[in-house]
Amino acid sequence: MSAWLDLSVPVVTGMPVYPGDPEVTVSPALHAGDDGVNVLSLHLGSQSGTHVDAPYHVDDAWPRLDELPLELFAGPAVVADVRGLAPRAPVTPGLLAPALDALAAAPGSMLLLVTGWSRHWGTPEYLAHPWLTPEAARAVADAGVRTVAVDALSVDPTPEPGDTGADSGLPAHRVLCGAGGVIAENLTGLDRLVGAREVEVFLFPLRLPGADGAPVRAVARTA
Repeated sequence: MSAWLDLSVPVVTGMPVYPGDPEVTVSPALHAGDDGVNVLSLHLGSQSGTHVDAPYHVDDAWPRLDELPLELFAGPAVVADVRGLAPRAPVTPGLLAPALDALAAAPGSMLLLVTGWSRHWGTPEYLAHPWLTPEAARAVADAGVRTVAVDALSVDPTPEPGDTGADSGLPAHRVLCGAGGVIAENLTGLDRLVGAREVEVFLFPLRLPGADGAPVRAVARTA
């Protein structure tokens, strides 16, 4: 019997965003009592909450969101359990070895990187997440993976608050997006998928023409 799991964070006013990104505001715009309908006003960035990055996010010459095939946003997934790492610890190819073996046996699957960091959502510790080394990103891309999802703010290190010189150049983004792939970030509760026999994931973004990315309703179906 299959089960459906929501892997998305709620979109609310003041929710965490990547340093420098637009803040999120959700407020009533129309009221049923006065206007006949209830309508919300939304102010948010393309990278707000649970979202996907298109290759265009890191390079003007790479494909935009609406130029990507829909199959990148849904399909079977392999779970890489790397929970227990220290803050700001690197995720190396060695840590991904079991998942890479599973991916070799399941071509066309996406990779779900389970750091356990979604438990820190809404706290300062959320910025100190583990991150994917360029070598690990290359191993993933070389395995044919074109969709990588993580329960953290980024697949690359996030600068510490006030650190204006910490721009890493987003090397893992560049490897994965440079291979024509997409990255989904800020998923939540991925630990619920560890040990599942079969996992299928859906990450369909808003249809924003020419966009660098968009929020998604991330959902998994397990068996």
